[in-house]
Amino acid sequence: MRLLLDEDSQGKLLVRLLRDAGHDVQTVGEVELTAHIDPEVFAHACGEGRVLLTRNGKDFQPLHEAHDGHPGILVEYQDRDPNKNISAADLVRAIGNIEASGWDLTGQFVALNAWSY
Repeated sequence: MRLLLDEDSQGKLLVRLLRDAGHDVQTVGEVELTAHIDPEVFAHACGEGRVLLTRNGKDFQPLHEAHDGHPGILVEYQDRDPNKNISAADLVRAIGNIEASGWDLTGQFVALNAWSY
């Protein structure tokens, strides 16, 4: 999967695991979008045909609703209790599960947490 990892999702371990799993990964840091506003990050993902991975669902939901043809948005929701959060390996598994399902992510806004099992 072609992915753009938002600033909040570009941890080194996750990037390495995604690349090791065969994903084509860009981070906002690599494309010099660190500290840019969400619409600019979203526009870059759309322009590059990349599914956006973020923890910031609240701010990307309106962009999703306004642009129905985007490549897809994957959201990792985090709990206040860190023991309830999914790991980097769980995120990679969730993305693999979505790919294995054959689901076309075009125009979709997907919570990854439910796909990690």
